[in-house]
Amino acid sequence: MEIKTDWVKVQSGDTEIDAYLAIPSGEGKFPGVVVIQEIFGVNEHIRDVTNRLAKEGYMAIAPAIYHRFAPGFEVGYTAEDLKIGKEYKAMTKAAELLSDVEGAIAYLKTLPQFKQNKVGSIGFCFGGHVTYLAATLPAIQATASFYGAGIATMTPGGGEPTITRTKDITGKIYTFFGNEDASIPKEQVDQIEAELEKHDIPHQVFRYENADHGFFCDRRSSYNETAAADAWQQVLDLFNRELKS
Repeated sequence: MEIKTDWVKVQSGDTEIDAYLAIPSGEGKFPGVVVIQEIFGVNEHIRDVTNRLAKEGYMAIAPAIYHRFAPGFEVGYTAEDLKIGKEYKAMTKAAELLSDVEGAIAYLKTLPQFKQNKVGSIGFCFGGHVTYLAATLPAIQATASFYGAGIATMTPGGGEPTITRTKDITGKIYTFFGNEDASIPKEQVDQIEAELEKHDIPHQVFRYENADHGFFCDRRSSYNETAAADAWQQVLDLFNRELKS
């Protein structure tokens, strides 16, 4: 499917932030997906995921969640990049992040091709945490959360851990973890799964052998082609079922 891409402005509360947009070129109505970045910004990898979703028939948008303090931020995966990305992550707040996601959805709703009331979200690394948080938004019917560290132990800006909001998730959620990911111990994955089950949230928890943090990103040394391919198919199955019906 041919696609069109652009950088657009979306309104998040009193702040205007950048967002990368990729939409199908053809006629018709298309569901939306909000793509949430890693700590490295809306970089080449995140733009590629956004484009891939558009080629599958989704209107995909990636808000720059660091825009308030680092407009245009985009880095790679060096130790220095990691350090800077973590510093910006520490400056984020849950309420502002939710506002960013809501702003991206509101922007999609202004586009004539948007299939009303059909929105999903996908996020990676810190974005995996944010997309778990955003799964509590009533507008989101399907969530794909990749290796979101800290879900069981903290929330951006402080307060009760994000896992305590699990009861408020309104749609279906798939979570993806690598069994070799030291930043997300198995016990925390078990805790997330138990909480989803406790509150009868429609879900699946995928755990990949020999996969580390960042296994989906083909720009990182931790890329695991087999796990990434399976996870992508699971994401498409989820979105096609929940958003295209």
